[in-house]
Amino acid sequence: MKNRLAVATALAALAVMLLCPSDALESAQYGLRLCAQVIVPSLLPFFVITTLLNSLGLPGFLGRRLTPVMSRLFGVSGAGAAAFILGVTGGYPLGAAAVADMRARGDITLPEAENLMGFCNNSGPAFIIGAAGIGVFASSGAGLLLYFSHVAAAAMTGVLLSKRVQTSPAAPPVHIRSVGLSSALPDAVKKSVVSVLTVCGFVVTFTVLVGLLDAVGIFTSLTGCIAAHTGLELHFVRAFLTGILELGSGIGAMQGLALSPYNLALCSFILSWGGISVQFQTMAVLADTDIKGVRHMAGRLISAVISAAITLLLSGLFF
Repeated sequence: MKNRLAVATALAALAVMLLCPSDALESAQYGLRLCAQVIVPSLLPFFVITTLLNSLGLPGFLGRRLTPVMSRLFGVSGAGAAAFILGVTGGYPLGAAAVADMRARGDITLPEAENLMGFCNNSGPAFIIGAAGIGVFASSGAGLLLYFSHVAAAAMTGVLLSKRVQTSPAAPPVHIRSVGLSSALPDAVKKSVVSVLTVCGFVVTFTVLVGLLDAVGIFTSLTGCIAAHTGLELHFVRAFLTGILELGSGIGAMQGLALSPYNLALCSFILSWGGISVQFQTMAVLADTDIKGVRHMAGRLISAVISAAITLLLSGLFF
């Protein structure tokens, strides 16, 4: 059986859920609250606007005007600017959804889409400033610093990963009357609701996984082992390990940490990495396309390192 490890893992998770039902229930409730209070309000409007703008021809409009700049910096046509802008303003996995939608419409080539996946899928300002800056450090200034580092790291990652590819000719702009707002808007809402529900499903799943690992003591043991060998604070290590798996839980685990350069750098790393949960969310978004997710994972890791470095350097000037 090819999937023995996966089956064994799933059975182990089921056994833990049966043995620790209260922990699983509490974790699921936390995940659902996170979705209701943060994920749905911050993502759904952006998903709707993104899908609508793509339907109304924004990639073609930008493609005609920004191709020289985007091609020189990132090796893509100007249409990619739409994915980057939407990616840094909407949050995970909006950037990936924008790239997938443009690829499906033929606005970009496959090599362009692969390039864009390296740097266009990012966390949004609502989550970074609200949940991380204010929620964790009680400072909007810290949130703004984190957001600046996040966007700068994404752009730098795009430059580092860019490959010179043959770009799609700029598509002629699609006017509203040719698409029909009355048909484009309902379609955008339907697609967006499905996408957000998918995201929420992954968030709850990985939140429960973190809770189960905690219930059986794996997280506690691993945290203690790493802290003992590195000299790092237990709270710091726990937040790092949680953030590796799931973004929202990782940021939530940082609550109580002091406003310091190293804690800000950790927060910046978690925000840019996004967690394994974001990797699966992205794979779900790309499932019906010919775009592979390897470049996305590499981009997130590189961006996380760069973002943490920028935050560490700049935070000493302000905090």
